[in-house]
Amino acid sequence: MTNKLHIVMFPWLAFGHIIPYLELSKLIAQKGHKISFISTPRNIDRLPKLPLEYSTSITLVKIPLPHVDGLPENAEATMDIHTKDIVYLKKALDGMELQLTSFLEKTSPDWIIHDFAPYWLAPITTRLRIARGFFRVINAWFLAFWGSTDMMLTGYTDPPPTPEDLMVMPKWIPFETKAVFRHHEAKWVVDAMQKNVSGVSDIYRAGATIKDVDVVIIRHCYEFEGQWLKLLEDLHHRPIVPVGLMPPSLDNSDNNGTWTCIKGWLDEQTKGSVVYVALGSEVTIGPREINELAYGLELSGVPFFWVLRKLSNSGHMDYVELPDGFEERTHGRGIVWKSWVPQLKILSHKSVGGFLTHCGWSSIIEGLMFGHPLIMLPFLVDQGLNARVLEDKEIGIEIPRNEEDGSYTRDSVSSSVKLVMVEKDGRRIREEAREISSIYGNKRLHDKYIEDLIQFLEDHRKMSYGHSS
Repeated sequence: MTNKLHIVMFPWLAFGHIIPYLELSKLIAQKGHKISFISTPRNIDRLPKLPLEYSTSITLVKIPLPHVDGLPENAEATMDIHTKDIVYLKKALDGMELQLTSFLEKTSPDWIIHDFAPYWLAPITTRLRIARGFFRVINAWFLAFWGSTDMMLTGYTDPPPTPEDLMVMPKWIPFETKAVFRHHEAKWVVDAMQKNVSGVSDIYRAGATIKDVDVVIIRHCYEFEGQWLKLLEDLHHRPIVPVGLMPPSLDNSDNNGTWTCIKGWLDEQTKGSVVYVALGSEVTIGPREINELAYGLELSGVPFFWVLRKLSNSGHMDYVELPDGFEERTHGRGIVWKSWVPQLKILSHKSVGGFLTHCGWSSIIEGLMFGHPLIMLPFLVDQGLNARVLEDKEIGIEIPRNEEDGSYTRDSVSSSVKLVMVEKDGRRIREEAREISSIYGNKRLHDKYIEDLIQFLEDHRKMSYGHSS
């Protein structure tokens, strides 16, 4: 290929972002283009090993993360820290600007595709005549909720909105939707609209990133809630190019025997009987929430496989205390697994019949590509909106919670699990989830989105600069 592109990828320092960026890198590299994938040294070292076929097309580039007071030593990703310390990680990422600029000056790529955090990139890429794409690994409704680019840059109003303002459908959304925040989530959102130690708010970062960008690339598709994509074009006056849902492919390797052990247990369970429970690597839940979740799983009587792990700042596993006697009482019916698991393989196993999830977009895609109904327990960022949209589509239910503090009880966990997994009233949810897998798991459909994106990148290399908003 003589028309080969050189594309720099620069994801936010969270593995829920880094992994989709790496997957997109591989999909683009398969078409003959060259990728420079930038992150911090420790994050690069923690990436899954790249297959040999990418040895000449994807280069992993390490840029050190500057020291910032308040950020624990060796913390280079959100999974290394508590949620309250993420603001220091954003400040540290801003300190990567000089070395990133130097790399761009030396390599003169055609494109840089980046995340929401580096709001300072526009003048650099304009000077260097590099086209710029914003890849949003989260779906379209979360971005649409914040309104236009100008609204994101100005923080909506002065004074900023109250939690109550965020609990109703925004006036710029022209169709009916259940995608609104609950009170306990809205408090977090209001905080995200305030300046933090990095000097800007999170919403400002995203708005400044979209302003003057050549394309917004988003992990969404027209076949599922497609009206949000048109709304984003109306709000931001930029090309919005969906990249599809990027359903991952199953990896058949089993380097350490973990899958053999898990599969042995799953093979003994009845088809569709097991609820898989995983709240992601970013969610930190306290002892009370763990206890109520544990007791709820016990009360439900449903077989379960629960992945319960949390990395400490040192990179070692934090000890998680379960209720006294819980593992003994549920022995044989349930497993609590306290280290890494091959999630996709578990979800693909015939004995799994439902997914209790924190509603991260990647996890939702992985669950629904296998047709699993969702039992939803959202905590952060987009997760609450995701749960509302999916419940409205009848592909899952949200575990009932206290509106003010977000707490839930063992009874609400138990009744939700039983409804989705075994009860007659949950049959429609199970059927709808199976049906939606024809969209979420359709590799041919999503491959076409990737081809269209690559065509856009080829057609618009070093052509569009400095749009005015």
